[in-house]
Amino acid sequence: MLDIKFIKENKEAAKQNAIDRNIKVDIDELLRLYEQKKDLEVKIEVLRAELNNLSKNPPQPETIEKAKKVKEETKELEAKVEEIEPRYIDLLMQVPNMTHPDSPKGKDDTENKEIYRSKEPNKIANPKTHEQMGKEYDLYDFERGAKVSGAKFYFVKNEAALLEQALINYAFDFLVKEDFTPVVTPDLAKDEILEGIGFNPRGPETQIYSIENSDLSLVGTAEITMGGYHSNEIIEEKDLPKKYVALSHCFRTEAGAYGRHSAGLYRVHQFSKVEMFIYCLPEESNEMHEYLRSLEEKLYNGLEIPFRTVDICTGDLGGPAYRKYDLEAWMWSRGDAGDWGEITSTSNCTDYQARRLKIRVKRENGKTEFLHMLNGTAVTTSRTPIAVLENHQQEDGSIAIPEALQKYMGGIKKIIRK
Repeated sequence: MLDIKFIKENKEAAKQNAIDRNIKVDIDELLRLYEQKKDLEVKIEVLRAELNNLSKNPPQPETIEKAKKVKEETKELEAKVEEIEPRYIDLLMQVPNMTHPDSPKGKDDTENKEIYRSKEPNKIANPKTHEQMGKEYDLYDFERGAKVSGAKFYFVKNEAALLEQALINYAFDFLVKEDFTPVVTPDLAKDEILEGIGFNPRGPETQIYSIENSDLSLVGTAEITMGGYHSNEIIEEKDLPKKYVALSHCFRTEAGAYGRHSAGLYRVHQFSKVEMFIYCLPEESNEMHEYLRSLEEKLYNGLEIPFRTVDICTGDLGGPAYRKYDLEAWMWSRGDAGDWGEITSTSNCTDYQARRLKIRVKRENGKTEFLHMLNGTAVTTSRTPIAVLENHQQEDGSIAIPEALQKYMGGIKKIIRK
């Protein structure tokens, strides 16, 4: 979340930023509640000081009576603060992060700006989708997945199972060489951690599976668990940046996400994901964001996949992101003639999440401040295989395995029809 003092001092800029990002939040009401709350808290402190002074005097009847009245008045004011607090916090949480000045202005994803393209899609006669190949090559079983677990669950088989592990190992090897610390995260997180990262764990609009009668939810990304990893901690300046590469199992309801563009593996309820996560000094976060973007581009150039990098416009940014880049790979299963589909994203969330999760850096001069947090996708076991299979299909009907993955697949160089 943003610092309420910053919002107060930059009210009009915060209002315009929310408009640019298609987020409806009543900032005037937020500031009214803030002033009301602050005024009540000042009065409470005055009463507590008065009560403290009274306690130093001998217990006379008039002193006891006065102390009783002060206590009652204090309780009344505290009750008013408790009444205001939930509404105030709710509004404060709705205010989006400020936006990088170079992020393109736009209303939705149609106005994202392409800034890099690796190569053009391969020309192939009558290209097949990963769903077609999944059946013909016995790689995916959506029917039995639905029978066992429900729609949008699936079994992964044969070379596709090896491909999943190969992609995970490829990403881990690549990033460990970049001095990222490898981590495997829990599948569950407390709701307070999800809220700190910027996810809504409950309610009709959530994309999260919640555990009944608990404060736990299944995670939709390792961004949640790695963001909570250092919650309520103070990190020494000399120990930053901290770079992690984390594997998590991801669970998403994907409510309302059915349709041609979400067919097959593109939107599913469960998959695995390798995520990059960085904690750094505020003055380093822009540079670190470009670094994460460069790593994503190197990973997918290594897989010989046609993709483009897009700078996400204001209207398509999520609440926590200051700036965000997506990589979109070419997919023949997108639309009737193929289209670009998101495979990774990387976001600089500045101190927006750190403020919620109370993660600070202790400077060498002894002062503490909120650090900056960034995240970026390496690979997923849902969309990355789509890009590999559909872009490496050959005219003879086989599917070539990218050279970078062959050593992780026992030397398998091609998938052929069963």
